[in-house]
Amino acid sequence: MATGARRKVLTTTFLLLVPSVLLISFLLVAPYCYMVPMSFFKPGQIAGYEKVFTLANYAKALGDGYYLRIMGWTVLYSVATTVACLLLGYPVAYYLARARTRWKALLTIGILSPLLVGVVIRCYGWMVLLADSGLINSVLTRVGAGPYHLMYNPFGVMLGLVHINLPFVILSLTGSIQTIDPAFEQAARSLGASPPLAFWRVTLPMSLPGVYSGSLLVFLQVVSAYAIPVLLGGFQVMMTPILVVQQVMDIFNWPFGSALAMVLFAVSGLLIFLYTRVMNRLMRGLA
Repeated sequence: MATGARRKVLTTTFLLLVPSVLLISFLLVAPYCYMVPMSFFKPGQIAGYEKVFTLANYAKALGDGYYLRIMGWTVLYSVATTVACLLLGYPVAYYLARARTRWKALLTIGILSPLLVGVVIRCYGWMVLLADSGLINSVLTRVGAGPYHLMYNPFGVMLGLVHINLPFVILSLTGSIQTIDPAFEQAARSLGASPPLAFWRVTLPMSLPGVYSGSLLVFLQVVSAYAIPVLLGGFQVMMTPILVVQQVMDIFNWPFGSALAMVLFAVSGLLIFLYTRVMNRLMRGLA
């Protein structure tokens, strides 16, 4: 009887998973199944590719210093944005999780409000502020402290990336910190730990699941970002997704664009694998 009930539960669970598996397979796996073989084809003269096997696309992607340098900058921007979002988002998330004020709801709405506007519109907002003749430079010029070149450089791109992704980190960390019983910190302080030491030895380790999920969200969004680097970088700040779009849409070299995308996928997957191994070791014993 128990075996029959268990089998019925497993069957129901499997049937419930079928729509999700089919959707994920169609939206995520199918494009890669199309891109992987294409990356080994020869670029076509008339069509996007010719079905002639070649390793030249990967040799160019992995052997040309220009593409490797852009790949390195892409990873560097992704890691730097992730670290910046964690450093800026943690204090806000801690306050949201621990505060007992009536302004908490308004603060939460303020943090989430950027998500109500599209990425492109938010970038145009930053362009109005950061342009050479924008609001910030106008004020700096008027007080004799400027102007500065704030856009079409790494600073402008990083500012936009942090602004776009910061709410995701704050939401992830807030949920994680809220699950930590404040009694643990109080117990640490009752045993003689200072507030910073209690935070370092108790709160921070117990909030690592939120750090892990939030950092992954930011890293994945930045490493594949296109609109923000284009609008705020003005093609002066190149990232691998821009190169992929240029190869596919402008140069019409689908195989090399696919090879670049697969190399970026492999590099990102390796970094995420290593990061997951490290975080799993740090989070061991928290569950």
